[in-house]
Amino acid sequence: MKKSVLVQEIFPSLSQELQSLLMAKREEVLAAQVPALRIFDRCRCLDDYCATFYTQPKPEHGWGPGHRTVVLAAAKGELVIDVVDGVIAAVEVFHRDDISRQSLLAEFP
Repeated sequence: MKKSVLVQEIFPSLSQELQSLLMAKREEVLAAQVPALRIFDRCRCLDDYCATFYTQPKPEHGWGPGHRTVVLAAAKGELVIDVVDGVIAAVEVFHRDDISRQSLLAEFP
């Protein structure tokens, strides 16, 4: 199994954007987690527009009752944060040319 990598190592601008958007949404606790966010795996769908990644190990049967989503007001594309029990578990990234699916594929084939 591949080791995790910091989000800010592969996507430094996304890391800054996430932190800024979460602060703007008054999600300070989540924003404080962003600098240490690690990517454990990528979404395994075949959609070219998807660059979603998991910042916690992906569960086999869904996130469970402690799950909520935070939709961020991204200037381009779509950004949605999956939060489980107060911890960022995944970052859903759609329709973002600057956040390349190819970069994820290189790290997580």
